[in-house]
Amino acid sequence: MMVHVNHTWTQNFILAGFTTTGTLQPLAFLGTLCIYLLTLAENLFIIVLVQVDSGLSTPMYFFISVLSFLELWYVSTTVVTLLHTLLHRHSPISSALCFIQLYVFHSLGMTECYLLSVMALDRYLAICLPLHYHALMSRQIQLWLAGATWVAGFSAAIVPASLTATLPFCLKEVAHYFCDLAPLMQLACVDTGWHARANGTVIGVATGCNFVLILGLYGGILKAVLKLPSAASRAKAFSTCSSHMTVVALFFGSAFTVYVSSSGSRPEGTDKLIALMYALLTPFLNPIVYTLRNKEVKEAVKRVTDRLRTILKGS
Repeated sequence: MMVHVNHTWTQNFILAGFTTTGTLQPLAFLGTLCIYLLTLAENLFIIVLVQVDSGLSTPMYFFISVLSFLELWYVSTTVVTLLHTLLHRHSPISSALCFIQLYVFHSLGMTECYLLSVMALDRYLAICLPLHYHALMSRQIQLWLAGATWVAGFSAAIVPASLTATLPFCLKEVAHYFCDLAPLMQLACVDTGWHARANGTVIGVATGCNFVLILGLYGGILKAVLKLPSAASRAKAFSTCSSHMTVVALFFGSAFTVYVSSSGSRPEGTDKLIALMYALLTPFLNPIVYTLRNKEVKEAVKRVTDRLRTILKGS
């Protein structure tokens, strides 16, 4: 039952989360906690490995390490409230923390959109312009591109977050496990049709432009790969591109479904399930898709392990 409040009073919100009962409740909590801890371990492992192994000091692995760093914060932004709602069904959160969570989550999500585009650009330059690749993707340019994705992401999220935060609210029970745009707008005392359209436009343009750019870049990559004389070279390039496109499809598909399409056409609770895909499972799967099954990473792990054994024997 929705709880009414006087919108002139600065209130706390209540996150409703998922309804779990009996033995399912501790299992859902432990399963989520395990996925979260594995996600942290995977992404930290990649960041450290790229830093300590010179064999991975390439632009591709630099951007993958930036993505891993982003994923650490992205998954952590919502998992605390998810775990709390799984244990207690309802999780109170102050309005200030709620809007901070809303802004940070969308900022990191937008940053990932831009970063995936940069990673696609990196692969395009490596495969289609190999002779000029190192000049075009120097260390300075890598740092500039990585920084630009964060600035662009945190700037783009200002509009939807501020439009939602300035609404007057008459209800306080959020039908979600974290503070998100649509569930918060449903609690407003005023018609939010204009706000929903504005939010959808900003997010739609940002994600849409990045998605079209990625498709164009991978179209160019595919064209170049088909011209490669060696079957082994074609297979390796296709393997890399298919991994990247899997992540892109999962991330952009779920984002378009929740933030750009009409929420009225979906059954109640669907958005929460889709959110688990892009907020919890995608950060968990990204390291596996991008690196942990990669031959170069396996060789790097072997080199670092051998180095550690040598150091330990010497001491």
